[in-house]
Amino acid sequence: MAGGKGERFWPQSRVNHPKQLLRLIGNLTLLEQTVERLNPLVPSENILIITNQDYVAPMRSLLKNLPAENIIGEPVGKDTAPCVALAAGIVQAKAGNDNAVMFMLPADHVIRNTKAMRTELEDCAELAAESDNIVTIGVNPASASTGYGYINCGGQIASPDGTRFFKSLGFKEKPNIETAEKFFENGNYRWNSGIFIWSLKTILEAFRKHAPYLESMARRFNEAFVKGDIDRVMTDEYDKCDKISIDYAVMEKVDNVVVAECSFDWDDVGSWTALRNQLRPDKDNNVVRGLFRGLDCRNNIVVGDTKHLVAAIDVEDLIIVHTDDATLVCNAKSAQRIKELVHNLGFYPELSSFL
Repeated sequence: MAGGKGERFWPQSRVNHPKQLLRLIGNLTLLEQTVERLNPLVPSENILIITNQDYVAPMRSLLKNLPAENIIGEPVGKDTAPCVALAAGIVQAKAGNDNAVMFMLPADHVIRNTKAMRTELEDCAELAAESDNIVTIGVNPASASTGYGYINCGGQIASPDGTRFFKSLGFKEKPNIETAEKFFENGNYRWNSGIFIWSLKTILEAFRKHAPYLESMARRFNEAFVKGDIDRVMTDEYDKCDKISIDYAVMEKVDNVVVAECSFDWDDVGSWTALRNQLRPDKDNNVVRGLFRGLDCRNNIVVGDTKHLVAAIDVEDLIIVHTDDATLVCNAKSAQRIKELVHNLGFYPELSSFL
């Protein structure tokens, strides 16, 4: 799933260059890292990228090892539920049956222990193939974060040695700080990673019971992909469907969800503050990418390049991001408001080139 704009990473992330095409961590883009993690678990011809139609060309250029037809552009963003229906329809067309197992992976995660991740995905796929369970990966919370959704875990399910599985007792939306602290202290809650594993048969049955329009969409996408008419049918279906997440449409309604306890490092790169989890700070706790020199500067996140010096004096807890045509200065506590700023820029035609 690679259709988001990543507006909280402005000014590096732009309408024509979204977050998943940024090299935020390391030398590869987030999208390239996501695809690379699956090797050799999933062959290239079985990897689908569902993105915005504006990003298809750069992604095909970037991911030359994938078949071009496997990078599919949605005509308009309608959140993750239509994306899942689209993917399910295409997988059904490619597999020719309902037994295929799907991994739904966001394209903006940072995972370094790829071997452990692949091993866990294999365990999840085995469970999904042998049962009618929807499997998701729950991350042991490192703090009482308000930035993630949560899953309440019940008793452990009997399974072979390896990944531990628990019965899901329900999904919880991103909480306020008081609720997050209760979840954290309880010990039975996991962060919702947004990674799902299911058989095609299971997700289509969930659509049928809880969101029949998604089942209808998947069926039409299946037929259209076989006939080579997917673009026209996508436009038609996306014009009619509501904007809704897979969590709201299905996951919060089903009772056959199993949570795999995450055995690998995981980070959802949601805003500039996520760089604190990935880059080593200097002696003053400044996290820096690019050239930076400061006098009495502490706890800042500074992002630039090797050709432009960012200099500061007596500043703390700031996010400073420099690009060729824009500079962001933001209190680190207000990182989530960068998206609000980007929307505000859209009201000014003379600033449209900065979006």
